[in-house]
Amino acid sequence: MNLKIAVLPGDGIGPEVILQAKKALYAIGEVYNHEFVFEEALMGAIAIDKTGNPLPEQTLNLCLNTDAVLFGAIGDPKYDNNPNAKVRPEQGLLKLRKELGLFANIRPIKPYKSLLDASPLKREIIEGADFTIFRELTGGAYFGAKTLNEEGTHASDLCEYSEEEITRIAHLAFKSAQNRRKKLTMVDKANVLETSRLWRKVVQKVSENYPDVALDFLFVDNAAMQIILNPRQFDVILTENLFGDILSDEASVITGSIGLLASASLGEKNALFEPIHGSYPQAKGKNIANPIASILSAAMLLEHFGLFKEANVIYKAIEKAIEYKVVTVDLKPDSKFGTNEVGEFVSNFIFSKDDLLYFRNDNVHIGQSTIV
Repeated sequence: MNLKIAVLPGDGIGPEVILQAKKALYAIGEVYNHEFVFEEALMGAIAIDKTGNPLPEQTLNLCLNTDAVLFGAIGDPKYDNNPNAKVRPEQGLLKLRKELGLFANIRPIKPYKSLLDASPLKREIIEGADFTIFRELTGGAYFGAKTLNEEGTHASDLCEYSEEEITRIAHLAFKSAQNRRKKLTMVDKANVLETSRLWRKVVQKVSENYPDVALDFLFVDNAAMQIILNPRQFDVILTENLFGDILSDEASVITGSIGLLASASLGEKNALFEPIHGSYPQAKGKNIANPIASILSAAMLLEHFGLFKEANVIYKAIEKAIEYKVVTVDLKPDSKFGTNEVGEFVSNFIFSKDDLLYFRNDNVHIGQSTIV
């Protein structure tokens, strides 16, 4: 298979973690005779600094004319800490999602057995948890009309949804549930919000096409609590943009680190793959950022194109890295391994997956080279 992939490293640790994802895809290409052509472009704070635009037209055109987008992270404290900034990195990401029609964000949540004690939640609570969050990505308050009066004392963000916007992601979520444990939980605030009541009405209508999937509903405040109290109860969670943003980040504590969670953003024609963590500017250039989420995003990219065997090799490589404790300091505070070393381990595993003698366990544990 030949794929042209737009690579948007972005800001902070974005370039460092994206490099490790590219290493994994290069190894997959070599082993399985695929050709992945990468073309990088500016986005985020670095794009503002160089062009004045968080999403330059050149970048957008590239993304519209590639098979997929591999995205790092955006954000910079000079914008985060300035409420008066007129141009922000996040504006570029929102525009990119809208222009590419990326209406569905998919975030799998499943802790690794050997990392159960890395989570701040008790092992008996999170062991066995395995669910996926479907977040609507191009509607709601993030994209509604925004107002601010001249005095800067009154602001509003309009939350809007149409039946069509809800229907298209609901079908994706129900189809996913059919291939899992056949349960879908719709999260909303229907006791207060009119948009939530529309969500309930539409999702109930769509559910008639999937009689084998059990449907239930939770208010978002209760859902936030239940994700922490009993995450095993969930299979597929479906929700709107703002709620999905918050709940998926909350759910990251189940795995022990936000650096372990990947996501796919899908539209009718386009697809983007990214870790859910931010740009983490404090770690920039220090070789301490966890690249696993970015590498897993590359695996989700492979799955999107039907390369399930290849994606499974990456999943096995990550599991082996965690088993051997070839992880960054967020997962093991005294780790001697950094961003690059984790990425090298994964790519080396892909090249040598059938011969584990290539991985010197004694060297791994003392922080030396993992390859003989």
